[in-house]
Amino acid sequence: MTDTKFLRRISADEINLMPLCHYEGRVRLVREPADWQDALEDIRQEQILGFDTETRPAFRKGRVNNPSLIQLATERNVWLIQLAWLPFGEDMAAVLADADIIKAGVGIRNDMCELTRLHAFEPAGLVDLGSVARAHKLSTQGLRTLAANLFGWRISKGCQCSNWSVMELSQRQIAYAATDAWISRMLYLRMQELGLIPPRHTGKA
Repeated sequence: MTDTKFLRRISADEINLMPLCHYEGRVRLVREPADWQDALEDIRQEQILGFDTETRPAFRKGRVNNPSLIQLATERNVWLIQLAWLPFGEDMAAVLADADIIKAGVGIRNDMCELTRLHAFEPAGLVDLGSVARAHKLSTQGLRTLAANLFGWRISKGCQCSNWSVMELSQRQIAYAATDAWISRMLYLRMQELGLIPPRHTGKA
């Protein structure tokens, strides 16, 4: 049963008073095949990945840009895969299609749908944190409000509409993107701890 303290609505003013939190661990940029092999070695040790994507905003009506960045958070690293350097293809799709590796994020199915336009695959192992929140009648269902509700942290959304297709990301963009993937993984673990997500047994050791 959901603790009633998590059911209440949290105002923007309340969130703005919370301490600003960002990922302080190791961030690895993936630009070359060798970088992806390093990422894959780390990912294969995981059962749970925090997941997000970033896309360059489209300011013209009817125009939809493809994702520019994929973020994957493990226990040890956050991997930022820059699709301007290393296009999305079969090897990356295989990770996202692996049912034994949980990918956790908000709006994750929409993100996956956008990636299937780049390379056809069948996503598996997805957990939409917003859907979990709705199922348990939490009024907070977005990444920022869930972080505030379940951790008492404020995460920045300041770089959300920046240009993610650039070859060289700024330090602010890197910190923002890494934080979104990391907090997704942290929220999954917190929801599991609270009983909102049942323990899941996968084929991984």
